[in-house]
Amino acid sequence: MDKLEEKALSDINEYGCHILHVMEDEENPCFSYSIGIQKVSNQSEIIITGLKFELTHSIINNYNNQIKLGKSFKTDTFYSGFLENFDVMFKNVNKIYFKEYFGWARWLYKGDNFNALQLIYPDVDGIWPWQENASTDFKWFIPNLYD
Repeated sequence: MDKLEEKALSDINEYGCHILHVMEDEENPCFSYSIGIQKVSNQSEIIITGLKFELTHSIINNYNNQIKLGKSFKTDTFYSGFLENFDVMFKNVNKIYFKEYFGWARWLYKGDNFNALQLIYPDVDGIWPWQENASTDFKWFIPNLYD
């Protein structure tokens, strides 16, 4: 086991999850995701795309802490308290996206035997990415991983 794997397992044991950040490239926006939440709490991992890493780190920790307090999150339901002044929604990530987006989770779970939620948020005008008037640029930052 290398040092990065040891660090991931140590974080999972200490905090209930490890958070990974992936830089933007030409094809995909930056994204952050958790590993270990399902292992510790039997709740879904989470992925957030298109936001700054400091913010996504905080949101994932908030999600994990709420789960540790016994809260569970349903898909297609609005939740407040994750982004200031905006509701968010969770969608189940389709497993066809696991290989591209969840490399470390696939390592931890030895394959695709886990669940993940994508946190979806509106743009600054309150427009959701599935709405007709959502800009192409905005939709690029929140790829649809749930179809």
